[in-house]
Amino acid sequence: MKPHLQTTIWTLLRNDTSQREIARVTGIDRKTIRAYAKRFAADEPANSPGVATDSPAQTAPPRPPTAATSSVSACEPHRAFVEAQLRLQRNAMAIYQDLVDQYAFTGAYNSVKRFVARLRKKQPAQFDRLSFVPGEEMQVDYGEGAPTLVPGTDRYRKPRLFVATLRYSRRSFRLVVWKSSQQVWAELHEQAWRHFGGSCHYVVLDNLKEGVLKPDLYEPRLNPVYAATLAHYGVVADPARVRDPNRKGTVENAIGHTQATALKGRRFASIDEQNAFLDHWERKWAATRIHGTERRQVQAMFEEERPLLQPLPVVGMQSFKDEQRTVYDDSCVRVEHCSYAARPAPIGSKVLVRIFARRIEIRDLATQALLRSHAKAERPGTVVLPADERVFNPSRETRRILAQAKDIGPDTSRLCEMLFAIEGRVGQRKLWGIVGLAQRYPRRLIDSACATAISDGLHSYRHVKALTEKLVADALAALDVPPQAELALTQEHALIRPSDDYAELFARGAAQSPEPTTPRSFTHDHE
Repeated sequence: MKPHLQTTIWTLLRNDTSQREIARVTGIDRKTIRAYAKRFAADEPANSPGVATDSPAQTAPPRPPTAATSSVSACEPHRAFVEAQLRLQRNAMAIYQDLVDQYAFTGAYNSVKRFVARLRKKQPAQFDRLSFVPGEEMQVDYGEGAPTLVPGTDRYRKPRLFVATLRYSRRSFRLVVWKSSQQVWAELHEQAWRHFGGSCHYVVLDNLKEGVLKPDLYEPRLNPVYAATLAHYGVVADPARVRDPNRKGTVENAIGHTQATALKGRRFASIDEQNAFLDHWERKWAATRIHGTERRQVQAMFEEERPLLQPLPVVGMQSFKDEQRTVYDDSCVRVEHCSYAARPAPIGSKVLVRIFARRIEIRDLATQALLRSHAKAERPGTVVLPADERVFNPSRETRRILAQAKDIGPDTSRLCEMLFAIEGRVGQRKLWGIVGLAQRYPRRLIDSACATAISDGLHSYRHVKALTEKLVADALAALDVPPQAELALTQEHALIRPSDDYAELFARGAAQSPEPTTPRSFTHDHE
């Protein structure tokens, strides 16, 4: 008990105040007051009688020494059972109930609770001191910035604080943004590499959605924008395991250092003001500090690391966004009010459209293989579809028909070109008719009919058709002409033998042939 309370109890007891009244006035339990009254009575003979003495708080005897050996818990005989239950993640109350039911345990619940608490104490986990070569790794993460005035309002809100830290030198890049997305996350990495003057080989991040679409211990799936950005700069992502922030402890400490030292207790009127302050603080204070673990200046270590960073590409990453689109019945996809040819993707299928600032790419949805690439149209309503892919177009039909006429023969091609030159697009109907004759009649005869039509000066489908039919009829008539008359059979000639010679030959052959063998029959003899 505190000394002033002991003095109060001693004074009231000296004035013959009852213990019940002292408990009411001081709020101290009567058992405690009774214990101190016995202590004061034991100390009273040591004082001179009739003389005012100091309070017992000043003359109280020292406490007895603690026993060298602690008492054995009543749960110790059941240690194996309790440890097995703890491995099943059962609580102290459930273990106590089972001890009473199964082992007739007579101890108190508090005894079980204290015993369980001692068994649950774990040895601290060992962590290795990770070391990396210069330019090998960068760690990135988000934190919270200082309260900043929201544009157009009078209220403050904490923006997102992006921190990228080089693992070897502990040099950091800090930037606050209002909102985050896949595109913003990738752009922040680019700004960090531009700030450092090069990129590292690996980047360690946690499994936030801006970077990792599907966390996985073995094959995490990155979002396409972030993966393309890393590939453009030659960097490989190494996401930390889920709920394992120790893998990126360097950037975690950098965020805590920034929040506790640079931003604690500050408010900013804008994002730009806070970013300018962070840049100033990094150059003047954070970079010039002596790192507690390495015992070296951060800026000096960064000067060693800077030449070993990977060189940056001349052109930065072209940002894009991925969207799913359906191939319509005109074999096109719609993107920002424009149509783009999507073949060889079949009509009705889903494709992945990657939209850049000045071009679009149409990719297979499953494999992301590139199918088509188009320059981005500037005017809404533009149809980017080659003429040879259109289902019907008058000018394209003319070229196609003339190509078919050329396949039939040179005279057919010449006649069709003459017809189109004379009548224009209206003459396509005659061209269709002439080319269509090849589906019913031989091309050789059609080409001959066209040659005759040209010589006759009659450039007409009907005339060509009539000439073709006439040529076909003449050819069929030539096939129907009967063959040469049959010659009469000659019965007698110097080279033909008489029939009697053949009869004699057959008779001799029959006489010289062996007799047929009669099969032997077997009988049973009965005696």
